[in-house]
Amino acid sequence: MIHIFDGAMGTMLHQAGLEPGECPELWNIEQPEKVTLIHRQYVEAGATIIETNTFGANRIKLAHYGLENKAVAINAAAVAAARQAAGSHAKVAGSVGPTGKFIAPLGDLTFDAAYDVFYEQICSLDQAGIDYIIIETIIDIQEMRAALLAAKAATRKPIICQLSFDADGRTVTGTDPRTAAITLEAMGASIIGANCSLGPAQLLPVIETLAQSCSLPISVQPNAGMPELINGQTVFPMQPDEMAAWIPKLAAAGASFIGGCCGTTPAHIKAIRQTVDNLTTQVDHRQHTATALTSRTRAVYLGPRFAPVIIGERINPTGRKALANDIKEGNFVAVKKEAIAQIKAGAGILDVNMGVPGIDQTAIMKQAIEELSVLVDVPLAIDTTDPAALEAGLKAYPGRALINSVTAESERLESFLPLAKKYGAAVLCLPLSDSGVPTTAVERVKVAKEIINIAMEHGLNRHDLLLDALVMTVATDARAAAETLLTLKLYREQLGCPAVMGLSNVSFGLPRRDLMNASFCAMALASGLDAPILNPFDPLMQDIWSATTALSGHDSHGLAYSKKYVDMPSQAVAVSSAAPDILTQIRQTVINGETTGVAPLIRQALAENYTPLTITDQALTAAMNEVGQAFGQGRCFLPQVLLSAETMRTAFNTIKEVLPAHTTESLGTVLLATVKGDIHDLGKNIVAALMENNGFTVIDLGKDVAPETIVAATKEHRPHIVGLCALMTTTLPQVDITINALKTAGFAVKTIVGGAVLTESYAQKAGADAYAANGVAAVNIAKQLLSNNN
Repeated sequence: MIHIFDGAMGTMLHQAGLEPGECPELWNIEQPEKVTLIHRQYVEAGATIIETNTFGANRIKLAHYGLENKAVAINAAAVAAARQAAGSHAKVAGSVGPTGKFIAPLGDLTFDAAYDVFYEQICSLDQAGIDYIIIETIIDIQEMRAALLAAKAATRKPIICQLSFDADGRTVTGTDPRTAAITLEAMGASIIGANCSLGPAQLLPVIETLAQSCSLPISVQPNAGMPELINGQTVFPMQPDEMAAWIPKLAAAGASFIGGCCGTTPAHIKAIRQTVDNLTTQVDHRQHTATALTSRTRAVYLGPRFAPVIIGERINPTGRKALANDIKEGNFVAVKKEAIAQIKAGAGILDVNMGVPGIDQTAIMKQAIEELSVLVDVPLAIDTTDPAALEAGLKAYPGRALINSVTAESERLESFLPLAKKYGAAVLCLPLSDSGVPTTAVERVKVAKEIINIAMEHGLNRHDLLLDALVMTVATDARAAAETLLTLKLYREQLGCPAVMGLSNVSFGLPRRDLMNASFCAMALASGLDAPILNPFDPLMQDIWSATTALSGHDSHGLAYSKKYVDMPSQAVAVSSAAPDILTQIRQTVINGETTGVAPLIRQALAENYTPLTITDQALTAAMNEVGQAFGQGRCFLPQVLLSAETMRTAFNTIKEVLPAHTTESLGTVLLATVKGDIHDLGKNIVAALMENNGFTVIDLGKDVAPETIVAATKEHRPHIVGLCALMTTTLPQVDITINALKTAGFAVKTIVGGAVLTESYAQKAGADAYAANGVAAVNIAKQLLSNNN
């Protein structure tokens, strides 16, 4: 069965008389009859689910209008208005939009604060009597996680989670559909989908990937094409029959909840309903049972159908005094270097252990997970015995983490398994019981089964669990390795969960431990090991890993093996241990986003008589150019760009601190504003941060800024560039109105425009000098525009 959503509420409200700059949600109280009439038109057109007029009815968004204290009343009135129109013909979904802020560390909104904002709104919607909660137009997976957690706590109604994807198939902060589906299904979403930003043609592959990556129903609400500027009006060009023609393809891709977003009207929904009524194919709901972990931007699958994955063990202070001291002092430079180096050495998952005696593990784990999740793109395993530290890490992590670990001990199970269910984490299970360590494979399988049964009683599934086979030293037990290998085989034959284990215990007390560990790894992989926890820097282990992966068929035709060894002579080559020069170190530190590590390097470079200009040109600017190129090629994403930009700003500030007389020359002045009537400023804030951190002087006028205010500020500050942002389709005309106002006032200032609904063709027709698809593009365009003027 296909359920049909309604279309654009904002489009219809403005047709009904809502003026730019007015609060759309206030109409629920002041003009509820007009809101109900819009709902009724969609119901009459054939919608089976209508959304409340509450997209911006959270206290953060309402604060722009001074209405934050009326959030509960506005949401309740919205449900009443929708209910009156729905009657018995349609269900009502409570619409929950984004806060308009990034959650830390990308922004200044804490996860708990975001949770509270969403919880307040969803509670009020639930109490007013909705049938669904729909969390929509979210551009960051961490904000979606906060909203989903709040929804699960506030209601038992089905929860629809819809992200907005860009033309590259990722959200603004880099999450792809597969990663999103895995993360949100594990956390308990009822329906997963996509809406806004794109038309049906662009969203089709997104829907296909979502459906292929989870077992949940899929929803889609595309725009009616991409907006165009025609005779001074913003027009979505896709006609109802043209949009309806895409419905069979979207349904075949897996969508069973279909509607419209920007530019769609009752006529579009009527055409969609007619097409749905004539469909003969049934939507295929597939079952997906593969075990997977995710970061913000990447999914890693585990199991016999997939290549084995190395879990890097080096972020662990046990027996490492220097690392323990750094962690105790809150210095994560060494931790970050270990993370990056392990990934380069082949690790696909990183274990994170902050077990230093005498520290606040909860606060330190939160900080470590926040910083590492921005720095690296591989999933993380949170390694702790402290439930509070575990929850802090799981809450801060923008993906599906691995919990390391639980045993059959009841106290650990009762404290850890509910957290795994709540946050959608996978769990590493060690077959240890109150009786101690089972010595035989049969005993280990028995304990593992007990853990699995208890986990399933807590709502987890087999694909949420990974099993440790336990490794003991052969120096004290000649059967130790053989029992571990048999345990791996029995896990695969009887339990079907991926197998994970550390390797190094097997060689404890023996010479040439590297040889013993590497040989044991090859045997274990052949016996069913899916993810060994090991030191990826070990050269012999790297060799065995490459060869075993090729021999097992996971390296097709041995291509990766050949690439690694084709130019390598048979005898080991001496590798220079010389440290890179200081400018190279600075450049790499900026690329890695090591904000706390760049200052001492800048001081060292200045002490070595490098000039600020040399440091800027050959290290800082070179680094940001490389980051920008990686961003453009899809090799890094917005969180990493922001972190690198912040590191560059730290470097500039350090130069000023050491040499107070030195002033870094500004690249130029940029005046930024979100246009009149538009209260969304997240994208503009990103551009402001990137511009400032790249050496521009930024004048930020904020959001909902009238053309005359922008003209007056241009006269006062004489900027080289004016940047205009518009996210709402109804405020797009303000872009060309503002540009015309600047030209009429006689300013020859260059203009760059951007925003989720803006296109390059729209920008050209509006008279802008350039269109920027994102913040990185805006910086590069600004540099080019000013270069052309010189």
